Amino acid sequence: MMLPARKLPDLKREPLALHDRAMDNLRFIRETMERSQSFTAVSGAGGVLMGLVALSATLLAVRTETRGAWVAVWMGAAAVSLGIALAAMVVKARAAGGPILGGAGRKFAWNLAPPLLVGGLLTVAITQSGATTFLPGIWLLLYGAGVVTGGAFSVRVVPIMGLTFMAVGGVALFAPSAWGNLFMAGGFGLLHILFGAIIWRKHGG
Repeated sequence: MMLPARKLPDLKREPLALHDRAMDNLRFIRETMERSQSFTAVSGAGGVLMGLVALSATLLAVRTETRGAWVAVWMGAAAVSLGIALAAMVVKARAAGGPILGGAGRKFAWNLAPPLLVGGLLTVAITQSGATTFLPGIWLLLYGAGVVTGGAFSVRVVPIMGLTFMAVGGVALFAPSAWGNLFMAGGFGLLHILFGAIIWRKHGG
């Protein structure tokens, strides 16, 4: 009885180089760490400054004589606050030696952006319809929703801050329209200062 011939190893196939295997392992480890890490570049100092901008805007908003001017004041404050937030996050990320748009940073931005975009579109539509008394509640709700979803990839206090904004916004929707500036000052002003100070103290600036 003839035994089957033994298969000789394929000498032409080269084994995977040790260097390539090591690079694959390092890439896997890096991607795993990026998925698991938190976005820590949210700036508490930036939040405090944003709150001060909102309080300053309130002083201007109460003096406006038309709803269009009122909306313009708060849109200007929002633009200034956005610039402050971005600059403060870049400064904090560089001080920590990490990229602002790493894995967690991209997730934070992608989850924060949609509610802010929706808020901008609704602002235009509502301003054109004349129903601007609903804007404080809508702004606070959508901003809070963005902070909650984006904050899921950040430190714990960030989504808590978002929930607080949403709670204030929910009340503002059904409150008398004359209280709009008070809700804007309390939400975008005082809450930013309060939570900014907490982040500043407990999470490195």
